[in-house]
Amino acid sequence: MHLFVKGRKQVFNQLKNIKKNDNVVWIHAASLGEFEQGRPIIEALKKNNPNYTILLTFFSPSGYEIRKNYPHADVICYLPFDTKSNMKKFIKMANPKLAVIIKYEFWPNLLDELKTSKIKTILVSGIFRENQSFFKWYGGFMRNKLKTFDHFFVQNELSKKLLNTIHIENVTLSGDTRFDRVFDILKQNNSLAFLDTFKNNKFTIVAGSTWKEDEELLIEYINNHATKDEKFIIAPHTIEKKKINELASSIKVPTTLFSKKENVALEKQQVLIIDTIGLLTKIYSYADVAYIGGGLATGLHNILEAATYGIPIVFGGNKYHKFKEANDLLIEKSVTKVTNKEELIDSFVVLKSNSNLRNIMGTTNFQYVKKNIGATNKILEAIKNYL
Repeated sequence: MHLFVKGRKQVFNQLKNIKKNDNVVWIHAASLGEFEQGRPIIEALKKNNPNYTILLTFFSPSGYEIRKNYPHADVICYLPFDTKSNMKKFIKMANPKLAVIIKYEFWPNLLDELKTSKIKTILVSGIFRENQSFFKWYGGFMRNKLKTFDHFFVQNELSKKLLNTIHIENVTLSGDTRFDRVFDILKQNNSLAFLDTFKNNKFTIVAGSTWKEDEELLIEYINNHATKDEKFIIAPHTIEKKKINELASSIKVPTTLFSKKENVALEKQQVLIIDTIGLLTKIYSYADVAYIGGGLATGLHNILEAATYGIPIVFGGNKYHKFKEANDLLIEKSVTKVTNKEELIDSFVVLKSNSNLRNIMGTTNFQYVKKNIGATNKILEAIKNYL
């Protein structure tokens, strides 16, 4: 909460970096996940139109604090609290030629000001559900705010149909830009010398974005069921020192931290805990199996970053229903959902012993990513009409 409030005090000073005659394209992401959806658009816009000034805003500290130095945006700041005076001042200072809102964030005063100022506004990677207020009898106020948008680019057919039911026709089924983002990861150099040493050609499980609830399951497996020829890389969602140390001390096999990797013989360690940020997309390339965290806590984290490498995926819990890719891949049986220690142990044992099953699941995951790329190009083509 401290960062949430403190960061917003700097917004209008940061906006002073925008000059009067700048061609500003404003991209807004609620948090880090939405940023990843907008990232392919930002980078393509900057590459193709270096004269544009990219303004990137976040609502959440979890997005801003991690990406406040992102090199492809010219100005990065928080979105002010949604008051009439704040939004009037924000839009006047930013003066964007185009507003691009990622997935959601329907702030009434902001949308009113965009409409009043006649600023072209689009929603990208949008996803709508029947239980949202827009589609209820009492949702007239928020339905009216949707009229601000010049166009909606949505992830699935249901979103398009739902918008059509409330007489919104300016909708394109474009898909999810995250597929383009994760597919592009394969084009970069993903090798990490320290992981080559650590893995040492052994079967490796990478657990990404784990919460305490995930780690309790993993610790049980590592301490009591894993064989010595298995390796584990754990990248916790939170890298607070105290929590990292508690995690490390709970593991009974040889374990080290990324921050201490220079002081140990990595090849002799069985568990490596990643107490830094920014490496997870590369780390997945070393996985024989990926475990994705969050589903036992607040909500499942991004499974596509692992799926693009063509590996089987396990995740915990039931908080995944809002994520289309998780539902799709569960149907395909290329990801496995576990809800307790026994199910996790069974899944890991089966996947370790059955390389053919791993190949089938992994190939299905890769093909799923590949067949869903292309949203970014569709959106970029449309953006040309608004600038």
